Amino acid sequence: MNKPEFNKLQLLPEEELNIRLSRLRGLMSTAGIDAILISSNANIYYLTGRVFCGYIFIPVEGEPLYGVRRPTVLKDEHAAAIRKIEELPPLTGFTCGTLGLEMSSTVYSTVVRIEKAFGDAFIYRDASGVLAQARAVKTEFELEKIRISGIKQTRLYERIPKLYEPGMRDIDLQIEIERMARREGCLGQFRINGDDMELFMGNILVGDNADSPSPYDFAMGGAGLDPSIPVGADGSLIRQGESIMVDVNGNFTGYMTDMTRCFSLRDDLPQRAIDAHNLSIAICDRFAEEGRPGTEAKALYEMCRLMAVDAGFENEFMGHRQHAGFVGHGLGIEINESPVIAPRSKSILEAGNVIALEPKFVIPGVGAVGIENTYVVKPEGPMECVTHAPREIISFE
Repeated sequence: MNKPEFNKLQLLPEEELNIRLSRLRGLMSTAGIDAILISSNANIYYLTGRVFCGYIFIPVEGEPLYGVRRPTVLKDEHAAAIRKIEELPPLTGFTCGTLGLEMSSTVYSTVVRIEKAFGDAFIYRDASGVLAQARAVKTEFELEKIRISGIKQTRLYERIPKLYEPGMRDIDLQIEIERMARREGCLGQFRINGDDMELFMGNILVGDNADSPSPYDFAMGGAGLDPSIPVGADGSLIRQGESIMVDVNGNFTGYMTDMTRCFSLRDDLPQRAIDAHNLSIAICDRFAEEGRPGTEAKALYEMCRLMAVDAGFENEFMGHRQHAGFVGHGLGIEINESPVIAPRSKSILEAGNVIALEPKFVIPGVGAVGIENTYVVKPEGPMECVTHAPREIISFE
């Protein structure tokens, strides 16, 4: 792996940076925002190709200013070493205007401190939506990173059947999958957009644990091993007649793919579970065909839901005891980016969107079935799938 220069702040190629800044500034102008102040890791990474502690001040016109707290060795002609936010405003050259802040991801006390530092001459606006819109359309540079993650995640999933040993619990299998993922190059970090979700590397659900409701806004829940992280594997023994759903981390490049596949000990799952799984595959195929630029996300959700209803799986679609309110989500640097495929979504698909579709079903007494794939919205024609592990239910024995 080629490591970047440790003291070079801006790691994005100049052309790539200009593409991202141009899109962001167009959205800022439309929203009436004169400048944006960024401090979150995800958005700093999006605009530099690295994470540092500090701020990026981006005016709608002019060069960005990087206020760096740590590492102190980072160098750039537009960078300034600062110790605290109060040192940044005089360096920007701005004395008034509308300043956008990441209010969705910044704690209230920090927002108050930023507003006090810049003063009453500024009007403060939440720019979280503008930044989300900018990141929702991926460049070819970003798509290539996503495709690489897809290749490596696929390679990992193809090896999963060989990791099973008789007598394993769900957590034993998860540990082996995580080990293999790290050896394959998975970065481990699982960035999730939103402040009410936590997960360590992935979700392995065996049998009826898939029917255990979770407080998190994931498609599938699970009781987890401890109430402090109530999601995923709960120590269930892997047994015949129950499904094994694997949904693990696809972050190999800083840009994630998302993929779910199902397994069983033998080809002995009941026909209703197999039918539901095959329906999930059919929904994904239809979604890939219909998901083109200009399509409403809520219309795609309704299409998926009606396919489940028409096949007699309304009660098991996206959960059984607790139902998820979506069937797909955007992803890239984080999980749960825009657009969201949900009944009240206002999103309209654009070329360059990357979407994980996960039409899943929970069959009581059997567990969760269905697949998840990551798709790229193309300018023309069907979506491009970048996760290619076998889609049928694979037997371990």
